[in-house]
Amino acid sequence: MVLYRNMEHQELFDAMCRLLESGESPFTQSAEDCAGRLAELAVSCGFRGNLWHCFLAYCMANHENAYSTSCEITGPVKGTLGALARHDFARMRRLFAADITALDGGEDGIWHQLAAYENPSENSRVFNRRIRDRIVELAGTLEQAESDEAFQAAVTEFYREFGVGKFGLNKAFHIRMDEEGHSVSIEPITRVEHVSLEDLVGYELQKAKLIENTEAFIEGRAANNVLLFGDSGTGKSSSIKAILNRYYDRGLRMIEVYKHQFRGLSDVLEQIKDRNYRFIIYMDDLSFEEYEIEYKYLKAIIEGGLGIKPQNVLIYATSNRRHLIREKFSDKRELDDELHSSDTVQEKLSLVARFGVTIYYGSPDKREFENIVRVLAKKHHIFMPEKELYLEANKWELSHGGLSGRTAAQFITHLLGKMKGEE
Repeated sequence: MVLYRNMEHQELFDAMCRLLESGESPFTQSAEDCAGRLAELAVSCGFRGNLWHCFLAYCMANHENAYSTSCEITGPVKGTLGALARHDFARMRRLFAADITALDGGEDGIWHQLAAYENPSENSRVFNRRIRDRIVELAGTLEQAESDEAFQAAVTEFYREFGVGKFGLNKAFHIRMDEEGHSVSIEPITRVEHVSLEDLVGYELQKAKLIENTEAFIEGRAANNVLLFGDSGTGKSSSIKAILNRYYDRGLRMIEVYKHQFRGLSDVLEQIKDRNYRFIIYMDDLSFEEYEIEYKYLKAIIEGGLGIKPQNVLIYATSNRRHLIREKFSDKRELDDELHSSDTVQEKLSLVARFGVTIYYGSPDKREFENIVRVLAKKHHIFMPEKELYLEANKWELSHGGLSGRTAAQFITHLLGKMKGEE
């Protein structure tokens, strides 16, 4: 292979190639090891059908190289790069043609089972079902390819439509840094909470404003960084998660960053700026104490650097504080001692000013709280007289955090637990 080297599962790939070329008995240790690893991969990824074909399709869908990353931006690539890829695809096609059932002595052998694998679960620990199904469908398409050119065209179309590698196969990420902050890696979050905007009762104006900005961003129009601020438990974080779930199939990806990682933000932007996706840098519960200076890194990243800010990146943050940086009455006394006190105030307020859209999420009043409880109860098939439901909900909120959407959801969870215990 020229381009498709150093794959994530290169060791298994090489072992399978040796096994197919040698025609070893299915009872050798290497053969059984390969079979076991294919089965383990099938369970974790949710594959079904011919596991050898699914594995090869996954290797190509997951491999970032000069050809695959170019195709996700421009589609088919011609010239030398296209010719090098065709060389690799010709070899891949020959591997697809290899019949793994020939490794068995009879129809009841392990390789016959792996050629028609039935997954015991529809779930995947690595992908959501849609991504898993795309890989399985790609395997089926490549199995039917009648020429090297058709094989290459199918893989190229997959790259163009769905992308490649971790950004193509996942929708949410976090970052890892070494202790010195010199090495920053972006790693997938394989299990993302499935929240939809419809699950968030009320806050229609807030959701509409968030949708409007996000759709402009997805469509390549001008869009702003967004700050969602307000009372705790009102759905700020849930709104952003719901935005990801709604738009990820249109190329939206989200990277969660904590404030102690802000010094690595420039490296993160460098890694994602040329990818064919729209990225939201997500900062949850963002706030700073007076002694914390990480907000200065964030200010520089948003607007203060010399380099051009990537057009495919926005920052969405949530906070319980309107101005993000803690302010105290004692600050007034300290400012009295400064020659240029207005400069200090402006320096603190300038961070929030760099979010072009600010959306306020306030605690619901009693009527709104009861409406949230009623809608959630109906959704979860809890049937109680309304008066009794509201009475119990009001008792709950008095001792569990007050009026908020989070309190209402916790009350419904409490009722569901009681119902299960009484069954």
